[in-house]
Amino acid sequence: MVVLQQLLNMEDSGRVDKKVLSNGDVYIGDFNGVLPHGKGKYTWKDGTVYEGDWEEGKMTGKGHIIWSSGSKYEGDFSGGYLHGFGTFAGPDGSEYRGAWRMNIQHGLGRKQYSNSDIYEGSWKEGMREGSGRYSWNSGNTYIGNWKVGKMCGRGVMKWVNGDLFDGSWLNGLRHGSGVYRFADGGYYFGTWSRGLKDGKGTFYPAGTKLPSLRRWSSSLCYDDNGRSSLSYSASLNSEQGPSVSQSLSERISINGMLRNSGRISNRTNSLDENWSPCDSARELMSREPSCVLSHAPNEGQRGVQHLSAVVYEREYMQGVLIKERIRNTEPLHKTKQKNKFNMKEAKKKSCVDIFEGYQSYYLMLNLQLGIRYTVGKITPVPMREVRHSDFEDRARIRMYFPRKGSQFTPPHYSIDFYWKDYCPMVFRNLREMFKLDAAEYMMSICGDDGLREISSPGKSGSIFYLSLDDRFVIKTLKKSELKFFLKMLPDYYRHVGKHENTLITKFFGVHRIKLRGGKKVRFVVMGNMFCTELRIHRRYDLKGSTQGRMTDKDKIGENTTLKDCDLKYDFHMDKMLRESLFKQLSEDCRFLQSQQIIDYSLLLGLHFRAPEQLKAVLESSGTIANYESSPSSDAHVLLSIGVSSQGEPLIPPTGLLLVTHEPSFVDTAPGPHIRGNTLRAYSLGAKEVDLLLPGTGRLRVQLGVNMPAQASRKLEEVDSMEVELFEVYDVVLYMGIIDILQEYNTRKKVEHACKSLKFDPLSFSAVEPKLYADRFLKFLQKVFPGQP
Repeated sequence: MVVLQQLLNMEDSGRVDKKVLSNGDVYIGDFNGVLPHGKGKYTWKDGTVYEGDWEEGKMTGKGHIIWSSGSKYEGDFSGGYLHGFGTFAGPDGSEYRGAWRMNIQHGLGRKQYSNSDIYEGSWKEGMREGSGRYSWNSGNTYIGNWKVGKMCGRGVMKWVNGDLFDGSWLNGLRHGSGVYRFADGGYYFGTWSRGLKDGKGTFYPAGTKLPSLRRWSSSLCYDDNGRSSLSYSASLNSEQGPSVSQSLSERISINGMLRNSGRISNRTNSLDENWSPCDSARELMSREPSCVLSHAPNEGQRGVQHLSAVVYEREYMQGVLIKERIRNTEPLHKTKQKNKFNMKEAKKKSCVDIFEGYQSYYLMLNLQLGIRYTVGKITPVPMREVRHSDFEDRARIRMYFPRKGSQFTPPHYSIDFYWKDYCPMVFRNLREMFKLDAAEYMMSICGDDGLREISSPGKSGSIFYLSLDDRFVIKTLKKSELKFFLKMLPDYYRHVGKHENTLITKFFGVHRIKLRGGKKVRFVVMGNMFCTELRIHRRYDLKGSTQGRMTDKDKIGENTTLKDCDLKYDFHMDKMLRESLFKQLSEDCRFLQSQQIIDYSLLLGLHFRAPEQLKAVLESSGTIANYESSPSSDAHVLLSIGVSSQGEPLIPPTGLLLVTHEPSFVDTAPGPHIRGNTLRAYSLGAKEVDLLLPGTGRLRVQLGVNMPAQASRKLEEVDSMEVELFEVYDVVLYMGIIDILQEYNTRKKVEHACKSLKFDPLSFSAVEPKLYADRFLKFLQKVFPGQP
């Protein structure tokens, strides 16, 4: 009754009363009619107590709540939810102080975990997402980007022993390009895959004169378009929160925000859009006297009289050193080389021939504006079956996009253009058939991060764009290619609807941009079959031909797409997997033959595995003691020769394992290229299977995606050996049929086909597409011969 007496003495408007509900809950406080309104205290039957502001029967305003479990919250409420800014203390001793949205941590916040780990930064839907700093109780620190609670994107990790990594992350592991600085002053520049060194890189021992790290360090924080890839995207939050612009600790400190924000209850909080983990990372690194990544690269080495002139060019496969070459760096000015990371270089050629001097940026922006308009217009239309009229010339969406905007289009910073979208209902149904969400499609292509232009892998002269998440490839088309594609679209629609495992390229849309001067650019949006978390080590474009199908060795780089004559491997796979592959290849070739198409290719991607067991074999033979301390490692000898130190054939260990499919253990979301069902394996009793990669993860096996095999290659004969030697690798295959938008009925295509198939052009009649298909399948049967 003391609380009741206090409430009766208050001069607040409204009635103060005590009400006991039928379920045993008790409310003491102000009412507006029969609803709690104003100040009040509510006690639940289980012992949970809330005391604070009410509005029309709901907790709204300031208040604090103590749950029966011992958890506590004090801060803002709205509509009965924890919403705004507040502090939550868990029964395990953890504490979160920051922004909330509908009972979920969302916005800027600081959390100290029960084990004394601390995270300061951005949250989204209860997960660490955006920019932030995580400090482990062990002393390790990470500053950078997060996604779904894991380190993802650009970031800097500093270990308590003095080691430091600055580069790309994925799902909490080093993944992509980066630089690793060792505590002793050595540096390794290279690429990583799922936490393991994978690909080519360069190791600079301690005392070695380093290249210009200023340029490399600054470029690490920017993408190919010059935008910061570490900066927090303000688009994650719908409203701008209080601006925070102090030092590193204050920029992501809740205490710093509190001094400026006052009561924050009706809006979410975000990091200052000018803040970037690059700044935080540089500040973290600049505290280290030996670190040269943040200021002039060689200032700290001026006092060193004898700099080492030797660096090591290395190549790793899944953490195993397979090749190494010693390179002398003197004179330094003659041997400066461009850092070759696993990043697709932006194509330097601009669209001068199309835009008469306008930058390619305008082309990308126009494309994004048009796709956003088209998808937004067609998506609300009720789903229905595709009709014959949906393929006709009248099935087009046309719109004019003036720079100043119009009644139907937004203002933009590009040039005026006309937009044309072909067969919108057909492609809307195709996207549904491919299980592609319209919002995800638009965000991937039309998001703030935009597209990036990549070098053309062929001789077509087409311009290629890649979405930032690597899911979609956009290619410019010739007028003849567009005309032919629209002609075959009805049959393509029926084929992919009937064969969900088809290996033919997925198409998601066809568009045209027309400038006011009359210039026209046509685009097709396709799925990227190499969109995978596994690194693609080799790429092949296979046509089943020998005519002009070898790559100049001087032009082969890390990301070069090789050709038929460059392929030296046979691929042996499970019996049922191979049967499924060739059954679908036959169906797809039959379809292409019906459309009178030739000169198509099988694009094949290889991911080589270097299993954990292989490391043990190499280490037991004394080959590799320490990757960084043993410059003359001969790990590649065992891999390339395939024999033990006693001269006996080396039986390769198993780096891949097929297991029974478990949907809850793998990602079942459809990819941008393959949407088919899970494949069955003969070795597991014809059951659906997943692929288990030791030390990496578990993947769903589909046709053309995550297909396990053994790649074998016969080595050159050695006179002193009487046995045949083979180089054998465990590989994961990715494949699909490309280049299907050209008919055979041109003189140039006929002559090319005749040369590749060794036919006389005069006798090459209407059966030529069938001959091409037969030759294509016969060649692939040699490439995939089945079990040895």
